[in-house]
Amino acid sequence: METQKFSYDNSIVRAFLYATLVFGLIGFTFGLTAALMLFYPELPEFLFGTDDTTIKSLTSGNIQGLINTQGAFGFGRIRMLHTNTVIFAFVCNIVYTGIYYSLQRLLKTRMYSDTLSWLHFWTWQFMIVATFITFFMGINTSKEYAEHEWPIDILIAFSWIIFGINMFLTIAKRRVRHLYVAIWFYIGTWIAVAMLHIFNNLEVPLSFTGWKSYSAYAGVKDAIVQWWYGHNAVAFVLTTPVLGLMYYFLPKAADRPVFSYKLSIIHFWSLIFVYIWAGPHHLQYTALPAWAQAVGTGFSIMLIAPSWGGMLNGLLTLRGAWDKVRENPILKFFVVAVTCYGMATFEGPLLATKNINKIGHFTDWVIGHVHLGALGWNGFMAFGVIYYLVPIMWRTKLWSVKLANWHFWLGTLGIIFYAVPMYISGFTQGLMWKQFNPDGTLMYKNWLDTVTAIIPYFKMRFLGGIFYISGSILMIVNVIATVRKGSFQKEVPAEAPALANIGNKRKEGEGTHLWLERMPLLLGILSFITISIGSSIEIIPTLSLKKSVPTISAVKPYSPLELEGRDIYIREGCNACHSQMIRPFRDEITRFNGKNGQYSKAGEFVYDRPFLWGSKRTGPDLHREGGKNPSSWHYKHMYNPRSTSAGSIMPRYPWLIANNLDRSKMVDKMKLMKNTFEVPYTKAEIDSANKWADNQATKIVQDIFSEANDLKLAYAKRPQGELEKKEIVALISYLQRLGTDIKTTEIKTASTN
Repeated sequence: METQKFSYDNSIVRAFLYATLVFGLIGFTFGLTAALMLFYPELPEFLFGTDDTTIKSLTSGNIQGLINTQGAFGFGRIRMLHTNTVIFAFVCNIVYTGIYYSLQRLLKTRMYSDTLSWLHFWTWQFMIVATFITFFMGINTSKEYAEHEWPIDILIAFSWIIFGINMFLTIAKRRVRHLYVAIWFYIGTWIAVAMLHIFNNLEVPLSFTGWKSYSAYAGVKDAIVQWWYGHNAVAFVLTTPVLGLMYYFLPKAADRPVFSYKLSIIHFWSLIFVYIWAGPHHLQYTALPAWAQAVGTGFSIMLIAPSWGGMLNGLLTLRGAWDKVRENPILKFFVVAVTCYGMATFEGPLLATKNINKIGHFTDWVIGHVHLGALGWNGFMAFGVIYYLVPIMWRTKLWSVKLANWHFWLGTLGIIFYAVPMYISGFTQGLMWKQFNPDGTLMYKNWLDTVTAIIPYFKMRFLGGIFYISGSILMIVNVIATVRKGSFQKEVPAEAPALANIGNKRKEGEGTHLWLERMPLLLGILSFITISIGSSIEIIPTLSLKKSVPTISAVKPYSPLELEGRDIYIREGCNACHSQMIRPFRDEITRFNGKNGQYSKAGEFVYDRPFLWGSKRTGPDLHREGGKNPSSWHYKHMYNPRSTSAGSIMPRYPWLIANNLDRSKMVDKMKLMKNTFEVPYTKAEIDSANKWADNQATKIVQDIFSEANDLKLAYAKRPQGELEKKEIVALISYLQRLGTDIKTTEIKTASTN
């Protein structure tokens, strides 16, 4: 058979590798900053200015500097920047690095199109930069791991489709008949992410010339779609493609074949089938229908089997090669990465069970769990791949093995100092929230008691972050030195015989899966069906059955001013620290509602686009916030939380008091809600929207002045009606509305534990 000569394209691999290094460091820096702000909330004041004489500042002490930032460096936005940079910029770029390198060699062909490769690269990096700009500006949707607004969602979809076209056309022109296991995971990843991204990010733009949009789903329906996406972003962005890298790079680095081909088959098909069902376990004890919660728990527990099958397949690949682990830093990274994968995928199903979820959910336990996977599994796999590729692509030895080993130990210490304190912090929070005195009162009624108790663990977590980022900096130094002493090979010559046409029929003695591996189209279709089964059974009934979300006649749409206040709440990323979901537990009802409170009902969220149930309680739940505190308290709390709540770790929001509310799109928002989402606003209400907002703002300001004489005196020197125009009034209107539609004198709970 004729041998064909061709070359592998290393230039696109190099580009994605460099992007991984740059954005990885940026993502870790954002994370370290967010960790610092959780015990030093005055950081923005220190950097930009403050009127608090107890805080040292790099500026003259004028708070105008902080106001001028317009919240760009607030915790809510920094957290979004951290999570999205790590997921979309660090992990995705290393995945692309590994795929573009391994796919060519596994298929013995160059990528189908260099043009498509570079179009994919530049559109993805442009998306990342656009994300930085918009998130710093507060332009986001608040949906976890999917905070991008609609133009960027379209760009992500476009770039992903370009990548998919290039990958599938490369597979079509391959010179190797059977697809290796890593490629199965690449195919499954592409199909699942396309489905998840498109359906979760269905939204209606307020206008096609602006950035604001509203989710196509509301309340409970939005929640189930978001966590179908959110959990499976972990599954199909942070797990399956990285497993593909594991199946290629770990055997290469160990110079051993994969332990078990049959286990690979079981691992792949069971994982992509089971994983997609597990999303509802993020919504245990919420207003989600009970059947969906039960399904999420059941399939989450089943996930242990395929996940550990993959972990064991990886670790057992090293049989007979453990002596190499002692000497080779690449294998050290891979071993710890796969071990962390096993630990995280055992812990995740445990957290999905109702007994453990009632303690762990909304606490730092979940943060520790997530970072065990992110820092250990994703980070260490990425580092191992980088250390493997750089010497090969630059045709030299790694500049310093000793420095790589230092990176390994610093990174390992970073994981330990991050995860363990977060576990202790999470246990502490979950148990303190639920403690009662013998007389039936909450033992820790003041929320800040549960916050100040975990500050030492926040500091230990920050130390872990320093260890981890320090190791990453050593890696970058090592890579730069290796690149400088090496010689990059842009085009790698190769040769292989052309693929003979033997037809699609199954041959005698050919196993079913062997036959399937040479049928990429059929493999893709079966992967799509496997992934779609769970998605359809969970999502379609919830979206199509109106009775799945019972209506409550007392629940009315938001007023125009409240709608604007809600958008400000989203802009500032408040849902990063506050939940809006009171679960049916005695402690939560007592803490957040008072004696005659009630847990959150599905019908209360029918006008919430997007839902804002949150996933972490750094601050208290706000679903029954309306009327709990006077409006003047909210004003002072937003200006300086420590003036109303000594020891608070909430950042300041003085720009809300300085900024005039932009009402230019207020009527358009109401029209969109009515015409597109059938929110029952009347024509008269829409026509009088500005008057409605004026009256509500006036009432709030009157309340503020009657409650706080100091504020009344301060504004007496200013033009009349000035405060009514400010963003703070709109935000207060939203906060004072929360939970006020539901009134009860009877406590009904599903659990008293």
